[in-house]
Order: sequence, then structure tokens, then C-alpha cells
Amino acid sequence: MKTIQLRRYTLVDGEYDAFVAWWESTMPKVRPAAGFAIEFAYGLRESNEFVWAVSAEGDQEAFLALEATYLASPGRAAAFEGVPQRVAGYDIRFADFVASA
Repeated sequence: MKTIQLRRYTLVDGEYDAFVAWWESTMPKVRPAAGFAIEFAYGLRESNEFVWAVSAEGDQEAFLALEATYLASPGRAAAFEGVPQRVAGYDIRFADFVASA
């Protein structure tokens, strides 16, 4: 069993390219090192949005415990050190599996 968290960000105007470049160079290293898998990531340039999903083995409680450890980790702190705020708003929720193609 794995738990998937869907993360939808509205980016600060003018920061789309900088955010995507930072995300591509950082998250595929930091999240897996913390025990997560990145399921997908998509940018929606026209609406200045970035949508991605991250997963972890276990139920939501296990995911939240792993996330708490990640949020307090030196690796995450280093990933965000000196990075300006590029996310104006976000919607983060757990997703239910429905079907695969």
C-alpha cells in the first residue's frame, strides 16, 4: 500500500521558469532521499500553476510521520536555503486511487 499526496501550486507572477528550474534540480534528489517517490510533475504555464504528486509506502499516518521527519531534515533546509518564495498559494491533499490506464 502506498499513499499519494497531490500538490497544486499557484506560482508568484514571473517566477514560473525559475521555480520549475529549481524544482527539477532539487526535488528529484531531496524527496527520494527522504523516502518518497515522485509520481509525476506538470507545469501549466498559461495559468502559472505547478502540479505534482509525491508518494510513500504505507497509510496516511505513515506518510505524515515521514513528512514530519522530512520537513525537519537538514536536506530539506539546504534545498530551500536562500530560495525566494515562489509559491503564492497551494492546495495539498491526499488522493484516492481510482484506476490506471
